[in-house]
Parts: sequence; C-alpha cells; structure tokens
Amino acid sequence: MHELGVSLGRRLAAGDLVILSGPLGAGKTTLTRGIGEGLGVRGPVQSPTFVLARTHPSLGDGAPLVHVDAYRLGEAAELEDLDLDFDGSVVVAEWGSGLVGARDSWIEVVIERPVGGAAGAGTAGAGAAGGEPAEEDWDEEDWDEEPVEARTVTVAGHGPRWADGVLG
Repeated sequence: MHELGVSLGRRLAAGDLVILSGPLGAGKTTLTRGIGEGLGVRGPVQSPTFVLARTHPSLGDGAPLVHVDAYRLGEAAELEDLDLDFDGSVVVAEWGSGLVGARDSWIEVVIERPVGGAAGAGTAGAGAAGGEPAEEDWDEEDWDEEPVEARTVTVAGHGPRWADGVLG
C-alpha cells in the first residue's frame, strides 16, 4: 500500500484531491504516508482522526499535503468549512466518499480487504451505518502494522485532470 502511495504521490500536484474509501484497517493511512513520501513532505503522516485535518509542509518546492479525516463530516459543505487550501495543496481525504463537492477533477481510491480470515469471505466495514466502523471496534487491532492479507485497490480518476489515467 505504501509503495502505491509513493507512486501516486509523485504524480500529484497542488490542487489535486484524493478521496480514500475503505473499511477500518484497510490501509488508507498507510497509503497516505506513501503519498506524503512521494510528495516529499515533512512527516510523520498520521491519521488526523481527532483534529480532522493535518497539514504537512513540503521539504522542497512541491505542494504541501493536507490529510483530512472526513469520518465525522456529513456533507461537502462541511469539508469546505474547514477552509483548506485546495488550490495550493494536495488534499487527501479519508472517509471522503460523497464529499467531493464542486471539484472539477479528483482521484478516488477504494480499498477492500477480506474479513473472516479468508480471501473472498466478504469485505470489512459492516460496523456502523453505511459500512463505517463502529467506534468500539477502533481499539481492536494495531492498524499501523503492515497488512497480512491481500487488498483489492481500485484507483479511478475523474474529470479533465485525469482523463489520460492516474498511474501512467
């Protein structure tokens, strides 16, 4: 997941928005760490769960990374209310599906992982409404560890910026 993030981060520029979806523990923050490395930003990149958004300045001439946890946001207007620098930063929003708002172009990354200990047993995330995790599940595992099971990752570019594809 980290290597995919590094590759994606090297292609991103100021004004780009990346929406990450997937169950708890799927690898959204690990992917974002890779994006931060690919962008060359100051770290460490950690989940912004309790602060909603963290800004990681560039260590060079590139765009900063704004890492958003949109889990508690209900609509696109709330994302806009955070007054993020969308045009001057690369914004990565975990749990951001449905919060794109009026952006012309964005990337959506959907990460799926098996549950029940076997591949093909379904997808995790059946906790709270809408497939989001129940809060009591958050302390069950160390989500920073590398995954031991395979992930299915779908990367889709939307709008004119990504008309020729995202990863080359």
